[in-house]
Amino acid sequence: MEDKQRPKYSISVVAQMFEVHPQTLRLYEREGLVKPQRTDRNTRMYCDEDVERLKSILNLTQQMGVNLAGVEVVLRMREQMDHMRSNMEELLLKLRDKIEREFTVRDFEEIEGLVPMGEKQVMPVDFEDENG
Repeated sequence: MEDKQRPKYSISVVAQMFEVHPQTLRLYEREGLVKPQRTDRNTRMYCDEDVERLKSILNLTQQMGVNLAGVEVVLRMREQMDHMRSNMEELLLKLRDKIEREFTVRDFEEIEGLVPMGEKQVMPVDFEDENG
């Protein structure tokens, strides 16, 4: 288990951290906004990821005036964006690896119109007006 996912904080500690009533944290759990882990004795235990998520929830509700339905939408969109970003980074790495495997410097030099690295071609630009 990653350290950020290791449960460390009881509900009372988290409530003190954010200066909110523990009932507020229970409400967020009922609404599905946060899912603390439970001990064998059914005590809620929050990990660092939960604390970060709560920080976002409280910022959205207290500072930005977003209701809980809006918070759910925002958090879901953030998760989707993170997932998409991760997928894009993975695809770009695979593409880079494939290009590096399949092309050599010579291949690039043979492609017509491609400017070799380190050389610049400057195209003249005519800034005069069409009428003038």
